[in-house]
Amino acid sequence: MRNLEFKAELREPGLARTVLERAGAKRIGKARQVDTYFRVPSGRLKRRLTEGSPPEYIFYTRPDDGAPKVSVYSRMTDAQAKARFGEQEMHTRCVVAKSRELWKLGPTRIHLDEVEGLGWFLEFERELSEDEVNMDRAHGDLKRLRQQLAPTLGETISRGYADLLEAEAPEPEVSDTE
Repeated sequence: MRNLEFKAELREPGLARTVLERAGAKRIGKARQVDTYFRVPSGRLKRRLTEGSPPEYIFYTRPDDGAPKVSVYSRMTDAQAKARFGEQEMHTRCVVAKSRELWKLGPTRIHLDEVEGLGWFLEFERELSEDEVNMDRAHGDLKRLRQQLAPTLGETISRGYADLLEAEAPEPEVSDTE
């Protein structure tokens, strides 16, 4: 599956909700999610635990870019992930805990995420069908949403939450053994 994605800091969550309602977006719900990222040779792999849902694994690739970007992803059950990545325990890279409000406007999912240790973010995911060749329409959809929500947004974010948390982590102390 493919998404066109965009992420930015969210400075005004309350105002963002008002703008989304006025734009005709529908609030789908709110969930607490814990994503455990694993070290894999290529791409990114996370296990997502969402309250009230079975665990799922999401493997994806996408460039680190502040502009809207295409990600290619697949969702897997625990059994499917073990079949693909092996039975041995995988090495954890990072754990990201967040509260996510999910909104939807047409084919675009809108996430208002409060990420522990990082703050608030807004994320757009515009699902792309396999036969969709008109990327201009998808980019136009996201551009309109960005313009409507501009007063609520901070800097664009080029990397994932795990990357941001790792960048915030203090450097390990080096002991002087001389």
